[in-house]
Amino acid sequence: MSAGTTETPGATSPDALWRARRTTSLAMFALVVLVAFESFAVTTVMPEVAGVLDGRSLYAFAFAGPLATGVVGMVLAGAWADRRGPAAPFTAGTVVFVLGLVVAGVATSMPVLVAGRLAQGLGGGVVNVTLLVAVARAYPAVLHPRVFAWFSTAWVLPSVVGPAVAGFLAELAGWRWVFLGVALLVVPATVPLLGAVRGLGPVRHDDAPGAEGGPAGRDDAGRRLLWAVLVAAAVLALNVAAQLPRPWSAPVAVVAAVAAVAAARPLLPRGTLRARPGLPSVITTRVLVSGAFFGAQVYVPYLLVDRDGWSTSASGLGLSTAALAWSASSVVQGRLGHRLPSRAAVRIGTGLVAVAVVGTTVATALGLPAWAVVTVWTAAGAGMGMASSRLNVLVLGWSAPHDQGRNSAAHTIGDSVGASLALALTGVLVVLAGGGDGYTGPGPFVAAFALTAVLALGAAAAAPRVGVPPTERAPAAGAAVPSTGTPAPDAGTSSPLAADGTAPTSASST
Repeated sequence: MSAGTTETPGATSPDALWRARRTTSLAMFALVVLVAFESFAVTTVMPEVAGVLDGRSLYAFAFAGPLATGVVGMVLAGAWADRRGPAAPFTAGTVVFVLGLVVAGVATSMPVLVAGRLAQGLGGGVVNVTLLVAVARAYPAVLHPRVFAWFSTAWVLPSVVGPAVAGFLAELAGWRWVFLGVALLVVPATVPLLGAVRGLGPVRHDDAPGAEGGPAGRDDAGRRLLWAVLVAAAVLALNVAAQLPRPWSAPVAVVAAVAAVAAARPLLPRGTLRARPGLPSVITTRVLVSGAFFGAQVYVPYLLVDRDGWSTSASGLGLSTAALAWSASSVVQGRLGHRLPSRAAVRIGTGLVAVAVVGTTVATALGLPAWAVVTVWTAAGAGMGMASSRLNVLVLGWSAPHDQGRNSAAHTIGDSVGASLALALTGVLVVLAGGGDGYTGPGPFVAAFALTAVLALGAAAAAPRVGVPPTERAPAAGAAVPSTGTPAPDAGTSSPLAADGTAPTSASST
């Protein structure tokens, strides 16, 4: 529907709009659940896989590789979705992701398994971006908080039961079925989505005046792809740096970090490094809060095992409670919808993460009991549930339809680069502080948490600058309701819907 079409706000309730897209929502939920399960399950069985395939030297690369190729997939998907719509890249990304699972599942050597993992990362990056574009096109803005609440919830069950199910499946049928089983389930989960996104084609550049454009300049696809490859190489170098001997790890990590930021800059909106108000600050906040949370999270169970003598399974308590808090917080913001402005939600969420990461640093430095660390870290999960969901909403709210793919790619690239930077740099700090050979005191953990605390405080400082996008501004009397695109109901619905869910009232709808 073109931006000039007259619409009737409130003619259809959000619940009715949601019911009209029930099949699409359930299919997206199922797909995200499967992707999340694959992530947790592979982490669980990879030690056994590395032992069976005699590939311990490639163990880290099996995790870092998909992160790197995912960045390339994100850039490809963003340009492709803007040019042709999300259906074609979604189909291609799903096929590559499934092929990667199959290759990994039948691998007889670690290099072959790593090749499958690289394909998984490439396909997964494409799917992640096209899902965001599909949400922008298929759902009115009022439903975006609810959609992303579902996405967050979809990660909780796999995070709790995924490792146990993966272990049981590996013992019962072998580790290969962790990969092959997900491949078999992804196919039927994507069929309903293909029907829903097939009609979401490209959008004219003048379809959404008032939305903020994407990254500066219309770089050709080849140039953007080259920058993506350089980002991927820097991400790989970052993850390898922590594994190098002590004299080399720090300088390699610093060089790789600078290279990653420099290569990512052309793929991000102008002003991202300066946290310019609007879309750039949304990306900045995402980079910082992701780096803070994920950079610190990996050391919470590590601390509980090394310092407090908890078992491996018990140490997961901190992660499980944080995951549950993430889901609960995301559900709350989803139910509130735009009654809770996205800028306020991001400020609350990043503030909680900052308080929690600083609290974890202090609790570790003072030697407070393990339950204190778990409690504080649960608050970090609640903050991420609030901030992460609304940062997704803001990216779509600030995007013109013809830039939804590009901006979604920038958002997911920022997420990946932020987490990779934090993980690599904290890993180097822990080694330099003497934490590579078991628990030698709180120093290594305090160093890691302190770095992520700086990132968290930076996210909280940038959060107020994310602004109020056109989709959340009260329209003037008689003006059209701002929209992020033309939403589509589930396949089989009799007529297209306008941005507020009503039937279009103008022949200019597309």
